[in-house]
Amino acid sequence: MTLTVWGRKTSSNVQALMWCIGELGLDHVRHDIGHIHGGNDTPEFLAMNPNGTVPVLRDGDGPALWETGAILRYLAGRYGPDSFWPADPLRRAEIDKWAEWAKINITLNFTGPVFWRVVRTAPSMQDPVAITAALEALIRFLRIANARLERQAFLGGEDFTLADIQFGHVLYRYFDIDIARPDLPHIDRYYAALSERPAFADHVMVSYDALRATD
Repeated sequence: MTLTVWGRKTSSNVQALMWCIGELGLDHVRHDIGHIHGGNDTPEFLAMNPNGTVPVLRDGDGPALWETGAILRYLAGRYGPDSFWPADPLRRAEIDKWAEWAKINITLNFTGPVFWRVVRTAPSMQDPVAITAALEALIRFLRIANARLERQAFLGGEDFTLADIQFGHVLYRYFDIDIARPDLPHIDRYYAALSERPAFADHVMVSYDALRATD
C-alpha cells in the first residue's frame, strides 16, 4: 500500500516524516504543499486538516492523519521493527519519553527561536541579543543529549529509534547555519553518524534557501 504525503520538502516537520518513511522503506508519493507552493488553504486540503498545516498523511485509502508526532507513532507502530518502536509498553514509553523530550526541548527551542531569527528574518531585522539568549536556552538541553550520547550510540539506547527522528531532524540546520556552537563532541559524533544514513541525507540534508529572508 502506498503512503501519500502532503507537505513541502523544506518543512522540518515534513522532513521528520519523510526521514521516517525512508528509514522504514515505505512506498510513498509526496505533494509539495505550503509556503511558496500554496495549496494548504484550499477547501480540499482543509477538509483533510482544518489547521492548514503540513504534513498530512494518508495510508492507502485510510483517514487523513496530521500532527507530525502522531503520524510518526502510527508509522512506527504499523511498520517499524521492535528495535525502532518496541511492543513492550515500558520499553516503548522509554523511547517515547525521549521523542517527546526532543520535540519539546530541542525542536521548539531551535526552529522558531533560532532558525527563524537567523534564516527567516532579514539580516537588517535580526536581533543578536535575542539569538544569543535563544541559543543559551537550546544549548542547555543539547548538553543533556550530549551527556546521554556519551554513554550510548543513539538517544534511546544502542538502537536507532523514533526518538532519533524527533531529535535528529533539526541537526542538519543546527550545524549548517551561521551561529556559535559549543563543543559538544558526542553530538558531533552522533550527527556524523546520522549524516551517513541514506534516508537522512535524502530527506533532511535539504537546501533551505527558499526560506531565507533578504533585505
